[in-house]
Amino acid sequence: MKDDEILGRIGELIEEEHILRMRLAAGEVTTDEEHERIRTLEQGLDQCWDLLRRRRASRNAGEDPDFAVPRPVSEIEDYEQ
Repeated sequence: MKDDEILGRIGELIEEEHILRMRLAAGEVTTDEEHERIRTLEQGLDQCWDLLRRRRASRNAGEDPDFAVPRPVSEIEDYEQ
């Protein structure tokens, strides 16, 4: 994925999160359904941001950013910030 594609995906995930929260407020989904989907969305966002950061770091180091690939959620979720 190119940077603009990653940023587009981030926008889509954020939009889906907003819609989901509106649906929860309207009673269209349960709290459990909302929590489960939010967790999945957050994991997708974490993967996108990680990939974008690694692509930018590669570019800044003079390397080809296209060699960066998404890492598994299990690897990203264990990071300490």
